[in-house]
Amino acid sequence: MECISEKNKAACNCTYEPCPRKYKCCECLRYHRKSNELPACYFNKEFEKTYDRSIDNFLGMRKR
Repeated sequence: MECISEKNKAACNCTYEPCPRKYKCCECLRYHRKSNELPACYFNKEFEKTYDRSIDNFLGMRKR
């Protein structure tokens, strides 16, 4: 199954440049789930740039 699409490229807000999973949503989700994290697309711009993909960071963002 091909995971990369033009829609993925347009919607991806990940700023971590060396990421080999960029635009590959299915691989990105699998990777972050194994680490008990969320991918960049769950975070707003301010929180995404911290590269802290933890669920606690996500919940902190949502409380703001």
